[in-house]
Amino acid sequence: MSKTYPRPRGPPHPAPPQGRTAVVRPKPARKCALTNSKRLLYSLTMMNEAQSVDGMTCESCTVACQRFGRHRNGLRRFRCPQCRKTYTEPHTRTLDTMYISQDRAVLALQLLLEGNSIRSTERISGLDRNTIMSLLVRAGKKCQRLMDMKLRNVPVKDVEIDEIWGFCQKKERSRRHDEKDVYGIGDAWCFCGIERTSKVLLAWHLGKRDRVSTDTFIGKLRFATGDQRFQLSSDGWGAYPGAARMYLRGKADYAQLIKIYSAPREGEQRYSPGDVVEAVPVPVMGLPKRERICTSHIERQNLSIRMGMRRMTRLTNGFSKKWENLEAAYALWFAYYNWCRIHSSLRVTPCMEAGIESHIWTIAELIA
Repeated sequence: MSKTYPRPRGPPHPAPPQGRTAVVRPKPARKCALTNSKRLLYSLTMMNEAQSVDGMTCESCTVACQRFGRHRNGLRRFRCPQCRKTYTEPHTRTLDTMYISQDRAVLALQLLLEGNSIRSTERISGLDRNTIMSLLVRAGKKCQRLMDMKLRNVPVKDVEIDEIWGFCQKKERSRRHDEKDVYGIGDAWCFCGIERTSKVLLAWHLGKRDRVSTDTFIGKLRFATGDQRFQLSSDGWGAYPGAARMYLRGKADYAQLIKIYSAPREGEQRYSPGDVVEAVPVPVMGLPKRERICTSHIERQNLSIRMGMRRMTRLTNGFSKKWENLEAAYALWFAYYNWCRIHSSLRVTPCMEAGIESHIWTIAELIA
């Protein structure tokens, strides 16, 4: 038979010194996860302990609701103790549909209007890029409705029109054969009309550089201007005379300023035209005054567009990939230029100079 030996024991713990008491450390409590029944009991207990808030009443039961956490946008939520319907405290949504706060929306739009890209706006504002693009489209549509409503029968004296080149998704020469008839890909020309004295932008249209887009733009300009006769100046685009005779006969004295360029210098053929050698004024319709034939102001407006819109900055990857986004960016910029931005030579906004508004608008008012 095998013998069993007792298990060796260690030395006993030393007795505490005289005058000191032994410290007994409690064992850590075991972590116990709440089961579903306990979670439900905890939720009901917290709801019973919550205080009812004055002003929040259930629409069905007419019973005072109780606090029920917060919404994802930070607003307080309430729940009816009888029918269990949930409600959010009274609030107004940005642009009628968006949950973001108005301050963050204004910040994002301000960054876009100052030439920032979508991703840089995302990094600064903390908003997701999809939210920023959705905000841009909604704000652009609202600004377009504002311009259509406000800019009607504006009294003008000298109007200058021009077109600025851009592209959407890819340049025209890069389009494939199966994309030739697809709308919204390739060159995107924006036609603009500005009043020379007040600098207010009267009308604009985004399309191709063809006769259809030109006629549409001149038709918009016809409804934006008042009944008094004015002088119209443009560059040498061949579709302008026919559209002017169709929509502005008897209303405008029209002339074109034909610019003659020299041969471009070596190394600048791709991005820069040659120097302007001569500008020849050519009367087209009515009796335009020679000293008032000018396109300098609308060309300066084109520079402002390229400085203020990241999508129109040359030689970058910030160009538009969707036609809707490009159109919304134009609408937002033009409304901001007319109502919110102080013109350096006027010391007021163009709409104030034209007598359309009496104060400087904020971006919050623009999207309200």
